[in-house]
Amino acid sequence: MEFRHLGRSGLLVSEISYGNWITHGSQVEEEAAHECVRAALDEGITTFDTADVYAGTRAEEVLGRALNGLRRESLEIFTKVYWPTGSGQNDRGLSRKHIMESINGSLRRLRTDYVDLYQAHRFDVETPLEETLRAFDDLVRQGKVLYVGVSEWTADQISRAVKIADEMGFDRLVSNQPQYSMLWRVIEAEVVPVSEREGIGQIVWSPIAQGVLTGKYLPGQPPPAGSRATDPSGSGFIDRLMGDEVLRRVQDLKPIAADHGLTMAQLAVAWVLQNPNVSSAIVGATKPEQVRDNVKAAGVKLDADALKQIDEVLGSVVERDPAKTMSPSKRP
Repeated sequence: MEFRHLGRSGLLVSEISYGNWITHGSQVEEEAAHECVRAALDEGITTFDTADVYAGTRAEEVLGRALNGLRRESLEIFTKVYWPTGSGQNDRGLSRKHIMESINGSLRRLRTDYVDLYQAHRFDVETPLEETLRAFDDLVRQGKVLYVGVSEWTADQISRAVKIADEMGFDRLVSNQPQYSMLWRVIEAEVVPVSEREGIGQIVWSPIAQGVLTGKYLPGQPPPAGSRATDPSGSGFIDRLMGDEVLRRVQDLKPIAADHGLTMAQLAVAWVLQNPNVSSAIVGATKPEQVRDNVKAAGVKLDADALKQIDEVLGSVVERDPAKTMSPSKRP
């Protein structure tokens, strides 16, 4: 395993991190989840990402049990706050009340006294940014959180947060967690330049595009039984990538992967790691062998010719519009 600094901070994270969105607490049984976590640890992954909303808080519980008993200092545990975790009017968003109550629930479920990174899962248009950042800063001073970050924020939202933090003497953001893959490059035009300037690293999710970049989905054919595209908990995110033109072009990536001695999944993960602003690529799994396959992308260097070939193969099916950053216009 290779390691990178999280943004401009001193925190080192594994290039490949393990995430349990969709899988733990919903898609796979707990023992299978534990086997995947053990495989991740065996392969040198030290960074684990989750969120309070995943599987209705169950994902945090599963991860907490899977990591229980390990030397805490050897792990980096990340979680998030924003999406609804209850039916009350304040069980959502980035108000001080919800943040303070949510971190306590996350710590209890994760069986830890602190998280290494606490992330604003989306931007909250109904809460003053100063309120959110002060609450985050208070958690850092209380020792419950070591670093703070965001997820799917626009370049303007990130810039505003950095400016306010500097003016008010708060801890700066060190990370952003966006969707990023060969097929989804919406962060490149605006978010990455701002992040590079402000010392913010990307922890990218869905580098394999919900499995589309493995090449297992074939144009003109139904998705394989039991795949992400057939699972109600994940199919909504994959539907937009399942057009025949996208799937045909993905099949044309196979010779590039073969030329470099990589599986398609390894090529996809290695591709996002070529971006120097990426600190870590999150992979999920339902089977330990998927973890073992994906981690082989760590340390892989793709030359300029390979990157150019990938661009030429995918062409116009790549989404690059910065407006597609998934920050909602109103609180859920």
